[in-house]
Amino acid sequence: MLDQLVEQIETRFRELSEQMSDPDVIGDRQRYAEVGREYHALEHANELAVEYRNASSNAEGAREMLAESEDAEIREELGQAERRLGQLEEEIRLAMVERDPNDEKNVIVEIRGGTGGEEAGLFAGDLFRMLSRYAERRGFKVEPLSIGEGDYTFAVKGDGAYSVFKFEGGTHRVQRVPETESQGRIHTSTATVAVLPEAEEVEVQIDQNDLQIDVYRSSGPGGQSVNTTDSAVRITHKPTGLVVSMQDEKSQLQNRDKAMRVLRARLFEIEEAARAEEQAADRRAQVGSGERSEKVRTYNFPQDRVTDHRVKLTKGNVAGVLAGELDDFTAALESDEKRRKLEASAAAS
Repeated sequence: MLDQLVEQIETRFRELSEQMSDPDVIGDRQRYAEVGREYHALEHANELAVEYRNASSNAEGAREMLAESEDAEIREELGQAERRLGQLEEEIRLAMVERDPNDEKNVIVEIRGGTGGEEAGLFAGDLFRMLSRYAERRGFKVEPLSIGEGDYTFAVKGDGAYSVFKFEGGTHRVQRVPETESQGRIHTSTATVAVLPEAEEVEVQIDQNDLQIDVYRSSGPGGQSVNTTDSAVRITHKPTGLVVSMQDEKSQLQNRDKAMRVLRARLFEIEEAARAEEQAADRRAQVGSGERSEKVRTYNFPQDRVTDHRVKLTKGNVAGVLAGELDDFTAALESDEKRRKLEASAAAS
């Protein structure tokens, strides 16, 4: 059974390798992007398949030698090969769990203060800095799109950005004593995080006739041209009612480009959600309403601990986590996602 799976992996990887150098594929931007994503998604599984072939060959060779003469060193070699084969079987099956097709994409992250007034806005800023630092630690590039008090929109660029940051989507809750609290009482506040795969133009077709584009004078940071030129842009997508505003850049063209990127990502998310709804009626909304009861992670300052409620993982050092030390949470959530998908696949077969 596993030999058959390994053969399928090797065959498909060879096909994709050939397509990556096919002039017809290279000349088709959308197809080349799709082939490239599948190629990179299968790369790890193919590496495991190659190792499986080598371990199988080593084990078979050791068995043949042991059939002719007993040798302790060869028996140990056989034992090592067989143990590794057992490990590889699990690793290959996990590697072949159906990946999210958006995993390799860049992402657009939107953070909004939720319940808790001014403290919620401050917490949103903490989350922005946390995710920015985490992105930099993982080797991704952070591009601010629209930054304001309690309202942060930014892009994270790099291979596999969505596969890492998709787990940050949801309502984050903080329990701490605000600096403005004179009585020392602990307040509970929330902020919502939406993580959207950034869509390419070929993936989301937007009819320009469906857009209402308004320009106005910027009211925030932006240099000498603030309040003197109509550089801020507000785009309304009439069919859905989605509204995106950008004003951080001095150039109207730059603000329009940023707004279109965010709009495209939101429309892509809507399309993806509709497709997922058809396949799974119990799909959970990513952000929710921001109420205190809806939470993916809690940052408890008095007890110096952070708890991810989805995988029941608790870590100490709130300051470290907010400084971007999120690797343990990401690893646990990735493992949980793979386990659930593997279970679902086994149940369906």
